Amino acid sequence: MAKVKPRYVCQACGSVSHRWQGQCADCAEWNSLVQESAEVSSIFAAKHNLQGGGRRIQLVGLETPAALPDRLPSGIAEFDRAIGGGIVAGSALLVGGDPGIGKSTLLLQVAARLAAAGRDVVYVSGEESAEQVRLRAVRLGLGAAPVRLAAATSVRDILTTVTDDPPALLVIDSIQTMHSDLIEGAPGTVSQVRASAQELVRFAKERGTAVVLVGHVTKDGTIAGPRVLEHMVDTVLSFEGERSHQYRILRAMKNRFGGTDEIGVFAMETEGLTEVPNPSALFLTHRGEPVSGTSVFPAMEGSRPVLVEIQALTVRLASGATPRRAAVGWDSGRLAMILAVLEARCGMSFATAEVYLNVAGGYRLSDPAADLAVAAALVSAMSERPVPSEAVVLGEIALSGEIRPVAHAGLRLKESAKLGFETGWVPKGVKGGEGLRLAEFGNLRGLVDQILGR
Repeated sequence: MAKVKPRYVCQACGSVSHRWQGQCADCAEWNSLVQESAEVSSIFAAKHNLQGGGRRIQLVGLETPAALPDRLPSGIAEFDRAIGGGIVAGSALLVGGDPGIGKSTLLLQVAARLAAAGRDVVYVSGEESAEQVRLRAVRLGLGAAPVRLAAATSVRDILTTVTDDPPALLVIDSIQTMHSDLIEGAPGTVSQVRASAQELVRFAKERGTAVVLVGHVTKDGTIAGPRVLEHMVDTVLSFEGERSHQYRILRAMKNRFGGTDEIGVFAMETEGLTEVPNPSALFLTHRGEPVSGTSVFPAMEGSRPVLVEIQALTVRLASGATPRRAAVGWDSGRLAMILAVLEARCGMSFATAEVYLNVAGGYRLSDPAADLAVAAALVSAMSERPVPSEAVVLGEIALSGEIRPVAHAGLRLKESAKLGFETGWVPKGVKGGEGLRLAEFGNLRGLVDQILGR
């Protein structure tokens, strides 16, 4: 017979323990274990045989033709770009982001555009009343959109309401406020989030309704709740940006119907989120007189080049003081590596100087192709000799001081030429760059000599 044993589930990572303890053994969170009931039948599990009694399923080959999924254009090009060209009917999307970053605003705009195009859209809020959502829509100029609103937290009530007349899009804001009466537990617990999401995803697959779930994030930026939540949905979107900055980036972390290398860029305005067709304008400061300690790097976000400005500052210290190394928007470990290569291979000493590195506009870089631009900014700051304002810099630096080629160099240089840059400082052998004068470097010493005028 089945017997009920208590178990304790971590509300941060979903791991299960059979006894309570103050700290989760898996994620090291404190006071995150909550007791839940679980039915366990060891006798049934030992005797049950899964090798017979089931129905036969149909197996198909890879050569079987498959039709491309139908997509619903949202009317917001940057949103469609991030998810691969439009919302797929019957798909489940999970959108995460910091509080106040604009998740609800963006999805309300998407819902209003689809509804204005004749699609049936239902927006369910578990955190606000329908009147609050309506007031936000009026403030954004979307008050006339035929979106059907509701304030509810019961998954059973929501699905009962929409089952007979399934909408094209169902927005749930947010999944952490939903409650399923099939299991015990308060909304937001691991078991409730998992069960509620499972029912909503099943409804999406059976009825062909695209379901968008808004997810809360933890203090380290990951989506709150069980990790299985991200596995259950088809697409995971991260809405990023600093509240103190104007821009927002919608990035696909997982996408079963498209790539994960595209982003959508938005700017927060008084009338809501507006599309930014030219993101480089957000991350480049006014290019006037050349200033020491700055360089421009053409980053790649999917198929879109984005030009960003890298800023460096060095401050000489008195002998004996411990210098600081600080990087914003760039990996501090990679900064230390570039400083070491400059010292070992090029004879530049930063031992008595504090070094500060910043990527303008709050942009975050992880592309190793930015190594050369970072090195150029550091050498320029130390020598107080500016990099030419009409130059873009790209290349990966090896520990030997060699400068290696990077991916999509031609596309990066083409975009730079379109934005008015005239010179490209690149690794040797780079192809493309029509409209730019290319200065090729085989090693880092050649770049240092170029900046120092040797």
